[in-house]
Amino acid sequence: MAKILVIDDDRMVRETLKIILAAAGHEVLLTEDGNKGLRAFTEFTPDLVITDILMPEKEGMETIRDLRERRPDLPIIAISGGGRVGNMSFLKVAERFGANRTITKPFEPDHIVATIAELLPKAA
Repeated sequence: MAKILVIDDDRMVRETLKIILAAAGHEVLLTEDGNKGLRAFTEFTPDLVITDILMPEKEGMETIRDLRERRPDLPIIAISGGGRVGNMSFLKVAERFGANRTITKPFEPDHIVATIAELLPKAA
């Protein structure tokens, strides 16, 4: 189906997304921060990126901005639980930085799969 790059500093979230996305037939590559995600982006050439917002090294906003510069048409899903502050305004800002969709953690597997299908109709 589609090649999906997941960028999230939480190992459990990464592994959960890998299980969900692989079960839906997608090829998945996992990275734990924006710097590693951008390096992987160059080699993996994903059809879609799912990125967390709050991460060490390079946060999601910067990552989204850099991905947009490299490939303006790339579908990007931003995910966040709001961190310790629980402030979901991060997701609204992510949309301004170029995320096509935003999803709150914790998420429902069906919601993730449906959102990907909306953004990549051929991959559904």
